[in-house]
Amino acid sequence: MSRHDFYENIRNSTRLNHFANLVNLAAIDGDIKPIEEKLLKRFSRKFDVSEENYEKILENPASFPVHAINLKTQRLEFLFDLLRIVYVDNKMDEAEEFLIRKYAVGLGFSEEQA
Repeated sequence: MSRHDFYENIRNSTRLNHFANLVNLAAIDGDIKPIEEKLLKRFSRKFDVSEENYEKILENPASFPVHAINLKTQRLEFLFDLLRIVYVDNKMDEAEEFLIRKYAVGLGFSEEQA
């Protein structure tokens, strides 16, 4: 495996795990609402998630870990994505707040920043 392939695999894994985190957040309050599903479809295209991986993630999104991100801009972008999925229905419940804080720390933000 070349160095380029190695880093490309890491980038793909990071995008896939981030998408799984978005699905997990959307599903935390029960079912995924149609407006959340629409946004998830857009995210799946943004992160180049195959239909096969999309279905696998929908079945068990919690099985994908949160990866710490080194680049501050990418951390902020991923956090923004997470907030978009939370607020797509114009509210944040306690479970979503807990999970978003957990993901923020997992992305590399400090407890205080989360």
